[in-house]
Amino acid sequence: MFVAFIHGFILSISLILPLGAQNVFIFNQGARSRRFVDVSAAIITASLSDTLLIVLAVGGVSLLILTFPWLITTLFIIGIVFLVYIGWTIWSESTTKKNQRSERLSAKQQVLFALSVSLLNPHAILDTIGVIGTNAIHYSGVEKWLFAASCISVSWIWFFCLALVGHLTGRAANSSRTMLFINKISALMIWSVAVYLCWALLHNK
Repeated sequence: MFVAFIHGFILSISLILPLGAQNVFIFNQGARSRRFVDVSAAIITASLSDTLLIVLAVGGVSLLILTFPWLITTLFIIGIVFLVYIGWTIWSESTTKKNQRSERLSAKQQVLFALSVSLLNPHAILDTIGVIGTNAIHYSGVEKWLFAASCISVSWIWFFCLALVGHLTGRAANSSRTMLFINKISALMIWSVAVYLCWALLHNK
């Protein structure tokens, strides 16, 4: 059982560390929040989304997606559109707002945006299915779900810490000009993920 837990923990860390739309969004919201509690909606939503994807992957349900090529293509297209929109929203706000920390997203907006970069991110979905789902096959019974619990715990801890680092960075910056820079960089990173997904979509055809 201990091996399954460590396996899931290390595997999840390797998957969640690389730059992605989820990470950029959570960090950005942390940087824009006046109080750390203000970013809790984004943290919880992203963590719950990962929890759902991991449970589906370990349970074998999400493997059905791989049997429908048209569904994968649809996920890519929807994900690309949402990422372009999210990047545009952050970029446009950074060019029109003077005080970024006072213009943070509302809790409802955080939930919607976090859902879009989590559940409509084909790269994250395919990683969950192809990596976590296939690795879970090596276990059964209690060990399988201990493996899943380990993967889930990494997501919750990671998003909490990432938002906290973003929040502390925003406080340390204490400058609207610096916040404008952070937002523009965040938008460019999200757009770069969209470009990568476009390349992956064309390459897989």
